[in-house]
Order: sequence, then structure tokens, then C-alpha cells
Amino acid sequence: MLAITAIAIIAMRNILSVIMLGGIYSLISATLFVVLDAVDVAFTEAAVGAGISTVLFLSALGITGKHQVLARKNHLVPIFVVLVTGAGLIYSTSDMPAFGDPNAPAHNHVAPRYIEQSGEEIGIPNMVTSVLASYRGFDTLGEVAVVFTALIAVLLLLGLNRGSRQDKS
Repeated sequence: MLAITAIAIIAMRNILSVIMLGGIYSLISATLFVVLDAVDVAFTEAAVGAGISTVLFLSALGITGKHQVLARKNHLVPIFVVLVTGAGLIYSTSDMPAFGDPNAPAHNHVAPRYIEQSGEEIGIPNMVTSVLASYRGFDTLGEVAVVFTALIAVLLLLGLNRGSRQDKS
């Protein structure tokens, strides 16, 4: 379903349809995360990917045009960059342990320590909260900073355009 939705997004020329399919893509991704037992990631994907992003894209669409204007360009360079990047990503996964491998380093070193010692080290009874708030605190802070920066940028862009509309009238 993800691949079909992605192909449909690529084939569309109506920007409203692309925005709606992007929201559907995010909801399918959230469902996949639930199946993989990553409910916290699924909630984030549903809220940010399908919710906030769709609303921001629709707001931007209200300011811009409805249809994409295609320019005649050489598409070989972008296709080459995508293929090289994809090949690099696929090659980098060849060194990863198999999915669900109980002998993976994360299962033998990090996870047991979090399970056994997080309550004593952090003092938070919920293990997931202790990992996200303390052990991965900088990651979480970085993610919050990125989302906040994106929100401020969108609000500034929407506000700047609103000001230029008032100047014209």
C-alpha cells in the first residue's frame, strides 16, 4: 500500500490530490508502526505526518496555486542522485543484524541495561519515559527543536504573505 500510494503521489499533477495522498501515506505508515509494536512512533506519525503536515500543506495551498507548473528540464541528474543515494542506503543495511535477531547487539547490551537499571539510575518507574527523557534526552530535544523550528518558519511564511496581501489592498 505504501508503494502504491507513493507511485500515485508521483503521478499526480493536482497539488490538492498530492496533499491528500500524503496524509494517507502517513496514516498507512502509522498503521505499519503499530504492527511493528512501535505505538509511540505511530502516534507521532499520525499526529505530525497526517495531521499537522496536512493542515500546513493545505494552508500553503490556499496561498499558492492549485496546479503544478511543469518546466522542461533534464531529469537525468536528479535520477542519478536518487539512484546513488538509494544504492548507498541499501549497501549500508547489509551490515545490520537480521530483523528480530535475539543476538543483535541492541538486545544483548543496551536493552538489558535499560530494563534492569533504568529505575535505579533515573528514578522514573516507567522504562519508556526514562529512555526517552534521559538516555535519549538529546535526541528528543533535537526532535522537538526541529518541529518547533519548522512551525515557526511556516508561521512566519504565512504571516509574511498575509502582510503583503494587506499592503496591496
